[in-house]
Amino acid sequence: SMSSKAELLLLSDEDLQKKFDEAVKTVKEGPPDPSQTNETKLTVYGLYKQATVGDNSEKAPWAVKVVAKAKWDAWMKQKGKSKNEAMAEYIVNVVKGMDV
Repeated sequence: SMSSKAELLLLSDEDLQKKFDEAVKTVKEGPPDPSQTNETKLTVYGLYKQATVGDNSEKAPWAVKVVAKAKWDAWMKQKGKSKNEAMAEYIVNVVKGMDV
């Protein structure tokens, strides 16, 4: 069943982490989701970085490095979000396109 962000944030840290790890595994091992736009992929990437590393403190890549810059921007957009919030949003974004 699809969990909402609010429901996910009610879970214990441990359970949320477990769900997050499962979602990450699904993304890494599963087939690419054809319904996922590039924008969603970047959002998911940014949320992953926020959940696993925290705020983006890396220097911005050159604008000519289009992919690197897009990824950096996507991570920067998540700045200030707590680990749990980022994990919950990551899960919601990932399961949205899946039948779970």
